Amino acid sequence: MESTNKIIKLIVEKTDTGYSAYAIDYPIFTTGLTITDMQNSAFEAANLYFEEEKVKLVREDLKFEIDFQQFFKYYNVMNAKFLALRIGMNPTLLSQYVNGKKKPSEAQAEKIIQGINQIGNELSEINLIYR
Repeated sequence: MESTNKIIKLIVEKTDTGYSAYAIDYPIFTTGLTITDMQNSAFEAANLYFEEEKVKLVREDLKFEIDFQQFFKYYNVMNAKFLALRIGMNPTLLSQYVNGKKKPSEAQAEKIIQGINQIGNELSEINLIYR
């Protein structure tokens, strides 16, 4: 089997029973109880789809995307007001993005993503003390 240079974009959505994902450019659909289950199922489904073409995908060929509304629904520990203040954005405006009432510009989306990544990096470097 040959390797591919394909990038398969999958849109992730939270469902009542877990998570689902669907590819934008291919008829690839999958579900899972957890994000990890869904990602594993997506990898298997994508490889099954390309099997006849004798193409073998690697995990890096799959790119999972989630919109702001779904992100804040899944990661409900991330407080939108806290994030807005952190990145210098009006909390009401960010709330409108999170609730799907408005769509952020590319520049605003990048600002939000950088803020989320910065918080994630800070959290990953902290060791919690438990006693």
